[in-house]
Amino acid sequence: MPLFNTRVTELLGIDYPIIAGAMGYVSLSQLVAAVSNAGGLGLLPGATLWTDEELRREIRETRSLTDKPFGVNVGLTARDPEKVNQDINVLIEEEVPVVETAGHTPQPYVEKLKKAGIKVMHKVGTVRHAQAAERYGVDLVTIVGFEGEGHTSADEVTTFILIPLAADVLKIPLIAGGGIGDARGFVAARALGAEGVMIGTRFMATHECATHPKLKQLLIQSRETDTMLSQLDIYRTHRVLRTPHAERIAEMERKGASIEDLLPMTSGQRFKRAAETGEGLDEALIGAGQVVGLISEVVSVKELIDEIVSGARAIYRRLQPD
Repeated sequence: MPLFNTRVTELLGIDYPIIAGAMGYVSLSQLVAAVSNAGGLGLLPGATLWTDEELRREIRETRSLTDKPFGVNVGLTARDPEKVNQDINVLIEEEVPVVETAGHTPQPYVEKLKKAGIKVMHKVGTVRHAQAAERYGVDLVTIVGFEGEGHTSADEVTTFILIPLAADVLKIPLIAGGGIGDARGFVAARALGAEGVMIGTRFMATHECATHPKLKQLLIQSRETDTMLSQLDIYRTHRVLRTPHAERIAEMERKGASIEDLLPMTSGQRFKRAAETGEGLDEALIGAGQVVGLISEVVSVKELIDEIVSGARAIYRRLQPD
């Protein structure tokens, strides 16, 4: 089994099937370009680049930092369809090579994107949604276990179960996400049938990620048991760090709080401020997967990807029969 030469690398034009998940407010041009320059694929978070001008600026800044392929995530959940269409038009005009959709059906956008020569990835949390995305014509699908950061499936099924289930039924290339942050996770995902991996939380603790040093230190200090699911009762399930703020929100949910009650507490602007300034970390929801327990230091993106690649090769050699 070739470790790195897969249909994912061939379709996306990258050296290694390692994708940095689009993390709102912090997966900006410096991180995205660094991942692509190191042989993977970086993704900008389109949903938190609110205006067309912001989206164009970040795309162009990324392109000034790398001549390698990169992509943009387009979140479809609870967003104005007109704004989504505007974003899609910007991505086509800017000739972005890869678009990742997530959160709702990609069906209305797949044909338009593919006609423009754009590769379409779709991110899901269940096998049934992966199969639907395949029917709609996407080129690749990412399936994320509930141990992953940010939006997760309320089904609470782990990556180790989802990947072989999906690999058994899909014909298009499959990318594994959730709980992956080092060479061991990469090799495990490949053994389970994935042709690539998506990594989020681990990239937050890199020098190029737009997160304040205080937040990076918080990630280093956190253990695998220091995350929790938030907003299950209002169908906006997120995995976040277990902070007093997250516990307060959970208590509000237990008491029957509505989405309107919770919105001020869960605002992304709280996280944006905390990530940029290091202030208000105890007043924001901080997305993080259980893989946070594996983070022990801040490294460069190149160091991280090189470690995954060299480590995966070493593991693969060790597993070869005598």
